[in-house]
Amino acid sequence: MLTLIQNGEIYAPHPLGKKDILIVDSKIGFIADSIEQPKGFVDIHVIDATGKLVVPGFIDSHVHIMGGGGEGSYKTRTPELQLTDATLGGVTTLVGVIGTDGTTRTMASLVAKARGLEEEGITCYVQTGSYQVPVKTLTGAIEDDIILIDRIIGAGEIAIADHRSSQPTVEELAKIASAARIGGMLSGKAGIVNVHVGDSWDHLQVIEKVVETTDIPIKQFYPTHINRNPHLFKEGIRYAKNGGYVDFTTSSIPKFFEQGEVKCSTALKRMLKEGVDPSLITFTSDGQASLPDFNDEGEFLGLQLGKVTSLYPEVRDAIVEEGVDIEDAIRVITKNPAAILKLNQKGVIEEGKDADLVLLHKDTYEIDTVIALGQVMVKNGEAVVKGTFE
Repeated sequence: MLTLIQNGEIYAPHPLGKKDILIVDSKIGFIADSIEQPKGFVDIHVIDATGKLVVPGFIDSHVHIMGGGGEGSYKTRTPELQLTDATLGGVTTLVGVIGTDGTTRTMASLVAKARGLEEEGITCYVQTGSYQVPVKTLTGAIEDDIILIDRIIGAGEIAIADHRSSQPTVEELAKIASAARIGGMLSGKAGIVNVHVGDSWDHLQVIEKVVETTDIPIKQFYPTHINRNPHLFKEGIRYAKNGGYVDFTTSSIPKFFEQGEVKCSTALKRMLKEGVDPSLITFTSDGQASLPDFNDEGEFLGLQLGKVTSLYPEVRDAIVEEGVDIEDAIRVITKNPAAILKLNQKGVIEEGKDADLVLLHKDTYEIDTVIALGQVMVKNGEAVVKGTFE
């Protein structure tokens, strides 16, 4: 199958100017100033991208693809992700995590859900484990999971600085990181440790102590929810200046902002202003997670649902409202997570890479078309491919 995208302004995510892109099956085959449709050749699907920006497909590297939650008992278990929950938000690659419930949400189910989403047309990987330590794996060992299971690329989300965590020690976290690192090295994967950081004033201390007292580098860890309160965000700036990755969560509710959560678009601008290397910053949605509300005693009050479709609007707000350069804004959901997670076929528009693309209206930056592995999933802002049960 051939698809020709003509007259689009390309951000790869670095600006390439106006180019044409030829998609060959699931790959980007050719990029040139102008590609003419040959006469008397096979049928080519032509997309006129005049007045549009063409950017890489979005990567959401922290999603509860088979649901999460349950923190208000069984009835609060959140539903599984459906295909268009991702594609309507421009997301063509997902990384699934389990979260709080590592008992009724299992690694076997997580891998199966990832494979199901791939059968429906997008790319999906997972992390092994959940909040809890010791880590509950698929094969019995973190490194075995990463080495032997193609969809498993790292460990997490391991919880720290949170009343719901297992309160892992420095030694325990170091052993998790070591196992993930070795598994990654032996399989050509990132072997990253995705870390849920809670509201506690302990912040990132346990990670930093691992880095200080062992040979494990700071980039072995991928902490998320860094924008959840002002004091953690401040520590996140310091952590990033020391070379660590920082991830901001886009799903939120008004009460969280009232309590001091830093809006992702604002957080990006502030980090860049502080001189943080833009390659260290990412956004993720925490999609399908419960957004729980607790009182001062840690008692559950209620919840709402995280959405993958919250991811791109924060990038758009960074461009439109905060004045962040398009390249710096787009890269937090494309090039940066692809590099951090070693997803070598993702995150950039280059010949030979996967044909994951999003077309944005140049005047409004709204999503028009989403292409995953060469297949048009969204056209004119509406889903043209739906999941099995949608």
